[in-house]
Amino acid sequence: MNEHDERGTTMTGVDPSRLDDTQLMKELETIHRTRHDTLLYGSNDALRAHNERMAQLEGEYLRRNPRRLVSAARTREGARGRCCGEAATPGPSGS
Repeated sequence: MNEHDERGTTMTGVDPSRLDDTQLMKELETIHRTRHDTLLYGSNDALRAHNERMAQLEGEYLRRNPRRLVSAARTREGARGRCCGEAATPGPSGS
């Protein structure tokens, strides 16, 4: 059995805690990029595996970054105050 395939368990891929920060971000970018196609065209098993892996990776990211930047526009109050067309994520200046 290798680190990428643990048959008989829910783990697929490398345990997120074993990834360095760069690898974790690359895995997150990949899984988010493939999410839509998996939802639309993947089998139920593929979608289940995708859900589990995404939760593992996102959980590890949140564990490592408990004080990550949270944009006020991404809260309910911020969304209510946003006018049509305004960005919901912080710009390069952090505003």
